[in-house]
Amino acid sequence: MLIGYARTSTLEQEAGLEAQLRDLKALGCQKVFQEQTSSVGPRPALEQALDFVREGDVLVVTKLDRLARSVSHLGTILEMIEAKGAALRIVNLGVDTSTPTGKLMLNVLGGVAQFEREMMLERQREGIAKAKAEGAYKGRKPTAQAKANDVKALHAEGLSMGQIAERLGIGKGSVHRILKAH
Repeated sequence: MLIGYARTSTLEQEAGLEAQLRDLKALGCQKVFQEQTSSVGPRPALEQALDFVREGDVLVVTKLDRLARSVSHLGTILEMIEAKGAALRIVNLGVDTSTPTGKLMLNVLGGVAQFEREMMLERQREGIAKAKAEGAYKGRKPTAQAKANDVKALHAEGLSMGQIAERLGIGKGSVHRILKAH
């Protein structure tokens, strides 16, 4: 059985998710697991897909970066799949781990992908450092501090920190820091 897995990092990437789902269906995936979450956070749909895979099945993803965040993570996923007697297919790379050549290619390409990600992050850090040095980078605008007056007003009404945080859509830690500062 072909089992698909599709993921995008954010809700704004709806078109990317739709394209993955379309491609997986066209390839003949009978069951598809999908989610919109960061690769570094919890990924319940990936866990469900890995639990669902049985002997003889093939887990299909359209791109390697939709599945794994690093070579070691890819290795862990591959071990789980192979322990069940299943295989992994990565469409855009033409890799299928049901063959020895496919396993070799996956390891090589996984290393290259991780290298490229690390280089991208290094370039990003250099760009941020340069922008900071030029005074052009201010960082993320603090969202909770903009709501300090609302926090104080709700606290004066007798709401708990948890209730304030929930109502304003900020963390309890932010509510605590605002109340402590004022």
